[in-house]
Amino acid sequence: MEIVFFLSIFVIVYVYAGYPAAVFILGATRNRGVNKAPFEPFVTVLIAAYNEKDGIADTVSNKLAQEYPAARMEILVVSDGSTDGTDEIVRGFSDPRVKPLRQIPRAGKTSALNMAVPKTRGEIIVFSDANSIYAPDAIRKLVSNFSDPEVGYVTGSMVYANPDGSPIGHGCTMYMKYENVLRAAETRVGSIVGVDGGIDAVRRKLYQPMDADQLPDFILPLKVVEQGYRVVYEPEAVLREPSLNDAEDEYKMRVRVSLRSLWALSAMRRLLGPGISPVFAWQLWSHKVLRYLCFIFLVSALLSNLMLLGTGLFYQFTFLCQGVCYAAALSAPALRQNRAASSLVAIPRYFFLLNLASAHAFAKFLMGKKQVLWTPRKG
Repeated sequence: MEIVFFLSIFVIVYVYAGYPAAVFILGATRNRGVNKAPFEPFVTVLIAAYNEKDGIADTVSNKLAQEYPAARMEILVVSDGSTDGTDEIVRGFSDPRVKPLRQIPRAGKTSALNMAVPKTRGEIIVFSDANSIYAPDAIRKLVSNFSDPEVGYVTGSMVYANPDGSPIGHGCTMYMKYENVLRAAETRVGSIVGVDGGIDAVRRKLYQPMDADQLPDFILPLKVVEQGYRVVYEPEAVLREPSLNDAEDEYKMRVRVSLRSLWALSAMRRLLGPGISPVFAWQLWSHKVLRYLCFIFLVSALLSNLMLLGTGLFYQFTFLCQGVCYAAALSAPALRQNRAASSLVAIPRYFFLLNLASAHAFAKFLMGKKQVLWTPRKG
């Protein structure tokens, strides 16, 4: 039982601290920078939208106002069977760069992208969510990375704001900061493993159609790596969004993303072997596979610790530490009105939510369930 306990603790620590430390060390050794230079290819901004009447006008206006040559950009908005007037708002733009498309019947974001990409003119395709508001120079910053011929996919920096001070919102904000630091280190190694679908860009020639149930934010970068190109992080291309403050909404989103990511890993499992890239295979196992399965080791650490309670003070102490963490996570809703206390429990609360969502998604994965349609994420 001691072997189970220590192995479980080792995996948990490795996933969240050991792997990032190893990436930082390897990145400092390899230091594969991106050879960025001024670069102005024709760009297509592609926006998939479903019932986004409240935010689509601001999103399109934000892209039209980007600090990028107007003659070298177009904006395609694919309405996925919207019924709330989204299409009419998009058609109301007089700028010829704005081009509305419509997918009928509703078939999900991935199918919308598959339909729209053949209609694009851009050498570079920028993917934006329907509520994504970019910094004024975000597209220029993204595109500059493609001056390096080894780069095939670029993701920007998602920055979540938490004005309400909720534990979930604070946890989400801290988690994204952690992910962005890790992505910067992974870029120095070669390629990153995870991206943000709201501020991404890909060479059009590398786009490959995906199954309707596949998560484009995850599987498309994997397809780019498979074709021998790099996927990199651009910290200066900034997208700011409000975090979700409701635990139920965040949980549903995490279950959906985890489930679709598990199916993507299954579909692209050849990248988990050393044949294409041993280093990227190690990254994929460490950053994604073990992260999604970490709930197994959390449960085994707790149960094995419980069975070892009578064998010494050490195990009593470790069990107490685990109990305090879980108690803090469960107490977060009651502490929401106390900002200081809420901040203290935000990280264990969000950590608990992430792993519970992964467990839920894994159960669905084992049952063969897939998810194609969903209501868009709202801040």
